[in-house]
Amino acid sequence: MTPSSEPVLTRPRVEGDREQEILDATLEVLGDVGYDRLTMDAVATRAKASKATLYRRWNGKVALVIDALLSVKSTPAVPDTGSLREDLIQSFCGMGGLTDEQSVGTFAAVITAISRDAEFAEAFRREVIGPKARVAQEIFERADARGEIAPGVDLSLLAPALAGIVLHRMYLIGELPDQDLITRVIDQIILPAATCRPQTSSVNDDTTEGTS
Repeated sequence: MTPSSEPVLTRPRVEGDREQEILDATLEVLGDVGYDRLTMDAVATRAKASKATLYRRWNGKVALVIDALLSVKSTPAVPDTGSLREDLIQSFCGMGGLTDEQSVGTFAAVITAISRDAEFAEAFRREVIGPKARVAQEIFERADARGEIAPGVDLSLLAPALAGIVLHRMYLIGELPDQDLITRVIDQIILPAATCRPQTSSVNDDTTEGTS
């Protein structure tokens, strides 16, 4: 038998129900100890699997955790009610939004890793946050096309503002997000900012005036 004709021995891939069991176990461990203390050994123990089984499918905990997070999230739908206000309420108060306890709890479990683990942070921003950010951007772009946004408003600043304000209040003030909070932020901050024409003066202009 020539080398090229020798049978190649391969180990079966982890897939189907067994894969989901491991991903579910990963989420359980993540919720219990957070990303920083999660290990492949801990997930293997929780899933009643060997660590070698995990490594047949994932090359490390970054890939494993990202897949686990994606396993419970569907592709975000982009609301299209014809109103910026209603689109924002539907997007941020629905499944996977800021009132979804599982979604918020997941973010809390990985928040420290975003600043400490560059590899995880890059994957998390690309795979988990990226689709949500694109939904928010599209909502504001549609509103802009309908004429709901004042000329000159920077959508790259405005689109992530709602999530930033709500998460700031949750983590720094301790106010759990609900539809009432999100609606108040939309009505009192986001919509006024969207409809107010930005000032065109700059720091350089002010400095020039002061020295002339």
